Amino acid sequence: MAHHALIMLAAGIGVPVLAALNAALGRYIGSPAVAGAVLFIIAFAVAAITALLTNPQAVAKLPTAPRHLFLAGLLVAFYVLSITWIAPTMGVGNAVFFVLLGQLISAAAIDHFGLFTAQTSPLTLTRAAGIALMAAGVFVTQKV
Repeated sequence: MAHHALIMLAAGIGVPVLAALNAALGRYIGSPAVAGAVLFIIAFAVAAITALLTNPQAVAKLPTAPRHLFLAGLLVAFYVLSITWIAPTMGVGNAVFFVLLGQLISAAAIDHFGLFTAQTSPLTLTRAAGIALMAAGVFVTQKV
């Protein structure tokens, strides 16, 4: 379980790095949309190679998967395109703070209601206070 936490920590570290790199690419070439497309081309190649090497038979199950599960692709595209467009003007730190706040709120709702077959974890007063503290932190960073 500790290695899972380390992997997710590394993924979390990667989010602002991804935002900064892609925003810089978008500025350099003059198009956040093209920068996002390049990111997805590279990500697709890495994911496709990984899928083919680790579980190629899973591809056969795709036609039977519930269609709503594919909306995740739209959400990741929205994230990448929005952070690539907004980070250069808002700053990577500020943009990622709002992303993190949104993640905490949606994660709490998903866990509380067990949405999308997630493990249920009730929204306690302590968890709600943590989200409120994060919101206060975002507010303070915007006022400085």
